[in-house]
Amino acid sequence: MGNTKSGALSKAILDDLKLNTKYTEEELCAWYATFLKECPTGRITKEQFEGIYASFFPDADPTAYARHVFRSFDTNADGTLDFKEYIVALHLTSSGKTLRKLEWAFALYDVDGNGTISKNEVQEIVRSIFNMIPVEDQKNLPEDEDTPEKRADKIWNFFGKKDDDKIGEGEFIQGVMENKDILRLIQFDEPKKIQEKLKEKKH
Repeated sequence: MGNTKSGALSKAILDDLKLNTKYTEEELCAWYATFLKECPTGRITKEQFEGIYASFFPDADPTAYARHVFRSFDTNADGTLDFKEYIVALHLTSSGKTLRKLEWAFALYDVDGNGTISKNEVQEIVRSIFNMIPVEDQKNLPEDEDTPEKRADKIWNFFGKKDDDKIGEGEFIQGVMENKDILRLIQFDEPKKIQEKLKEKKH
C-alpha cells in the first residue's frame, strides 16, 4: 500500500525508521511526501523546524526549546536535519524508549557539548521547557515548581550537587531512571498533541 509512494525514500532508511520508531511504512511515506513539499532540498533548516514546533504549540513560546531540540539532533552541526534525523527527533521527543530518550535528554541539556551538564545548562533548558507551558496552566503548577528557577533547583538538589558541580551522562541517566518525579521535570511531554498534529499534516 505504501510502496508506490516510497520511491523517493530509500528502502534502507525506511527499514531503519520502521525498526527504530513506532511509525508504519504508510505513515513514513506520507510524511516524506509532506516533508519534500515543505523542504524540497530534502533537508529542514532550524527556522523551519522552529516553525513546526510553533504550529504544535500555538498557546506558548516553543522557540528556545525547538532550537535546543534541533541542536541535539544536528549531530554534524551543519544547520539542517535530513528526513531520518527529523523523524527520529519527533519519535524520541514524543514516544521514545526510556534509555534512548534519556541519552537524547542528556545531549539536550549538555548545551555546550562538553560531555557534562552544569546547573546553568539545566536552568537554560528548564526555562525553554517552561516557556512551552501556556500561561494559564503555569498558574496551576505546584508551588515548588512554578518558576523555571525552582524547577532547576529541584532537579539539581535531587542529584545532591553544589552550584558549581557537574553531572556526567551515566549519573544523569541512572538518577533520572530511579526517580519518576525528576523524569517528569526534565522533559516536555505532550505526545498526544504532537501525534495529533502529525496526523493532521498527513491529510
